[in-house]
Amino acid sequence: MRRARNQKTKKSVAKRFKITAKGKVLRSRAGRRHLLAGKSSKRRRSLGERVVVGPADAHRVLLSLPFSH
Repeated sequence: MRRARNQKTKKSVAKRFKITAKGKVLRSRAGRRHLLAGKSSKRRRSLGERVVVGPADAHRVLLSLPFSH
């Protein structure tokens, strides 16, 4: 099977996900962009944390980021 000549990083995926040193994929939570005054401090803090992506989705993310691992 022929290898792709030019693999490109999906820039939209690169902006949304972070790969850790051990190869886990992190994402940020939704809901932290606007209307923060209506959310409690506890909720705002929890929205700021990063979350580990599940294995099925992590595989798709890693395929879109060929130079990250």
